[in-house]
Amino acid sequence: MTTTTHTTAADNTATDTTVPAADADDAAERLRRWRLVLGGDGGDGTGCALAGTDAAMDRTLEALYGSGPGDGSGRGGPRGAGLGGSAPRVARWLGDIRTYFPTSVVQVMQRDAIDRLGLSALLLEPEMLEAVEADVHLVGTLLSLNKAMPETTKETARAVVRKVVEDLEKRLTTRTRATLSGALDRSARVSRPRHHDIDWNRTIRANLKNYLPEYRTVVPERLIGYGRASQAVKKEVILCIDQSGSMAASVVYASVFGAVLASMRALTTRLVVFDTSVVDLTDQLTDPVDVLFGTQLGGGTDINRALAYCESRITRPAETVVVLISDLYEGGIRDEMLKRVAAMKASGVQFVTLLALSDEGAPAYDREHAAALAALGAPAFACTPDLFPDVMAAALEKRPLPIPEAAV
Repeated sequence: MTTTTHTTAADNTATDTTVPAADADDAAERLRRWRLVLGGDGGDGTGCALAGTDAAMDRTLEALYGSGPGDGSGRGGPRGAGLGGSAPRVARWLGDIRTYFPTSVVQVMQRDAIDRLGLSALLLEPEMLEAVEADVHLVGTLLSLNKAMPETTKETARAVVRKVVEDLEKRLTTRTRATLSGALDRSARVSRPRHHDIDWNRTIRANLKNYLPEYRTVVPERLIGYGRASQAVKKEVILCIDQSGSMAASVVYASVFGAVLASMRALTTRLVVFDTSVVDLTDQLTDPVDVLFGTQLGGGTDINRALAYCESRITRPAETVVVLISDLYEGGIRDEMLKRVAAMKASGVQFVTLLALSDEGAPAYDREHAAALAALGAPAFACTPDLFPDVMAAALEKRPLPIPEAAV
């Protein structure tokens, strides 16, 4: 029996483009993801229907990223924000996003919810604070709400802030101490040490050219030793932090680093925060949470006034590092600020300018002031928390600062 085969162009095309099962699965997964991104409006073009967990994920996304009023059901109608004003409903939504998304995504969605849907007021309620995923940005929001926070919420807020601070301390403390201890030891080395103060590893490396093969030994013409850094304070560090609203993450990180530096016996550390007024929080450095709740995010900026205060506290310029953390939008007297920086540097102070101390990079900042500081030998750049110990080590040793290439 003969079988007739139709060989039209359409048939050939269909035969040639047969999709393997694996490719079909990949295509379906791409459509599913696009469906979640686009939100399922009639014109999304995916033709993909969601069910089960995917439908629940879609509802949580719809509640936050919708473009207009909707019922939050995810089934037809305009896609729209649907968290409403009820704290229990928002708390359930916060629980849902933790169920369906990883922590990094949860933190982004929480920040977006605060910005897009005005949830700051709800963060004043204890049940809301207990539901959120704590991170640096949430701490910044809580600090900005500090003065408006009811007493019933403050203890919960402190617990949230303390959790973030403790996580940061675990991440940052060991490396900071190790890096700065090494820098302090190196800066304390002397050329005529007592026998028990000799740094033998560095002494041998410095005298390898004096190796005598016949005796299989090195003649140590030059001895390198440690100073007695542990017996007396050698270096002073002043952290001067702009507490304007845009610097929230920097304030959090700087407070944690301030506590770490204050715990090192070879350093004296002073922490100063400012807007148009100046507050010295040095006596609270044993607890970064107390430091943070002693700040008042927002308000104007008077860098010159803050630097005047810091300058008045310097007793040993050649052994002092001043770290200004600010976006440099000066509301005070610009020329006086620059003269003050120039005077500190001329006296021997190591002056470091950080536009931000955070993982987000440099915020908007005053480029004219940054250029003027660079001309004075105090280049301004953004610094990640992981780079900060290296920046401080270089400043303590009076070496060139490790400025990231992207900031140059």
